[in-house]
Amino acid sequence: MRAYTAVVERCPDTGLYVGYVPGLAGAHSQGATLDELNANLTEVVALILEDGEPAIEGEFIGTQTVRV
Repeated sequence: MRAYTAVVERCPDTGLYVGYVPGLAGAHSQGATLDELNANLTEVVALILEDGEPAIEGEFIGTQTVRV
């Protein structure tokens, strides 16, 4: 079993949680709750992995605060 890091935001227009896995093409989804989003992302990543382990296009490092 592998673990992937997802970036999660809340859409200001719909109020939905939106998430994606950086570097994993096509790994994005949304949900009304964080649990629903997690389930949806899990399903999407599992579908992507059905064809074998794809090459990760980048590596999630973290976030930064930019002060202006």
